[in-house]
Amino acid sequence: MAVKKSARASVRASAKPKRKVSGKAKSKAKTKAGPRSKARQPRAQRKLARPKKPARLKPKAKAKTKAAPKVSPLAPKSFPELPAVGGVTLGVAAAGIKYKGRTDLLVAKMIEGTQAAGIFTTSKTASAPVDWCRANLTDGGEGRMLVVNSGNSNAFTGKAGVATVKATASAAAAAGNCRQRDVFVASTGVIGQPMDPVPVVAGITTALATAAPDRWDEAARAIMTTDTYPKLATRRVRIGGAEVRINGIAKGSGMIAPDLATMLVFIFTDAAIPSKILQTLLMLGARDSFNAITVDSDTSTSDTVMVFATGAAMVDEAPVTRASDPRLREFRQAFDALMLDLAHQVVKDGEGATKFVRVAVSGAQSHQAARRIAMTIANSPLVKTAIAGEDANWGRIVMAVGKSGEAADRDRLAIRIGGVDVAKNGMAVRGYDETPVAKHMKGQEIDIEVDVGVGKSSAVVWTCDLTYDYIRINADYRS
Repeated sequence: MAVKKSARASVRASAKPKRKVSGKAKSKAKTKAGPRSKARQPRAQRKLARPKKPARLKPKAKAKTKAAPKVSPLAPKSFPELPAVGGVTLGVAAAGIKYKGRTDLLVAKMIEGTQAAGIFTTSKTASAPVDWCRANLTDGGEGRMLVVNSGNSNAFTGKAGVATVKATASAAAAAGNCRQRDVFVASTGVIGQPMDPVPVVAGITTALATAAPDRWDEAARAIMTTDTYPKLATRRVRIGGAEVRINGIAKGSGMIAPDLATMLVFIFTDAAIPSKILQTLLMLGARDSFNAITVDSDTSTSDTVMVFATGAAMVDEAPVTRASDPRLREFRQAFDALMLDLAHQVVKDGEGATKFVRVAVSGAQSHQAARRIAMTIANSPLVKTAIAGEDANWGRIVMAVGKSGEAADRDRLAIRIGGVDVAKNGMAVRGYDETPVAKHMKGQEIDIEVDVGVGKSSAVVWTCDLTYDYIRINADYRS
């Protein structure tokens, strides 16, 4: 046993102890290793030695397409079919000014002798097309051609904007065989972006190639921006022995406030009415229609309302020579009703709107005072959001009356909502039951009446509620 132990001990003693290899030595050893010995290669070399995997091609991201806006719950259940108006043909084109895959250009062509009238935005930063139209009316231009585009307002675009309007008018005049002063131009859309005239000029030719007297629905759709439905109206009346038509189309959805709104309105009639009389009728009718609506208190740079009278239906009837002509009575009523119809359609398509609101103010010192009080109520974010939330918080109406700056007797103030008295003689009605008012607030049409107790004048305006969707639409407008 002793011998065996000794032998083992000698073997252990004779075994060479392992040497610690420095980092440099390890590196040299690995370098000497054969090329196939990946385990002994430096990490960087091992990475290089690995066969490269074929790069995976990332699928191309699908282009984001904006979903069509949800149609306003206040939209008409059906749309009228507009008949032809003698002397008017309409054409549309997808010019690609901003929108892809939809029409964005309207061209209307009228017969020689067509009379024109118009009212425009009061904005001090009016667009180049607005300036052009104003100047043409002052110069006595006839209404021979109308070119309207959506997607770009051509506003705040300097000399380039003026050049685009001139190029458009030149092309339209050549196509319509008329003077440039007989061409009217309107644009709606984003402010401050230069507008290339090339697609507009090309679009004029395209639109006229398929122009026809019955393309009213397409015309109304071509001028839409954030609108959720086309706005159309028609009336038929008699002037003397002649039957005449009045057709109107409009766009407008946000930035709606007097005077006018962010809207374009074009009315056509085959009545024979001189431009001066047409201008008078338009201004009188707009006071209680287009100038009595608001969505958000903002006034656009591009507001335009124009009327064109071709005279085609009155060839055998003596033309109208004065605004007081008894033959115009029925026409004026229908004309005013058509403008109010279009104005209401604009409000009902207010961005994000879910409720149509009528605000009537009485007992004011003057019509102007009543209008200002009504507009202050209609534009109040607190009032509008309360309506959106279906909250019968009439205290907000009191607040709005007080901040209007117009005379009001606090202790005679009266408020009715949905025909129910909620406040009288400057305080809540004794025994006031909010139940019927709360029920009214859940409807789509809200009626607010206020008597300020200082006079006999009154005014009515129309507005809509202010919802989360209004913020979403306007936050995403340029994207």
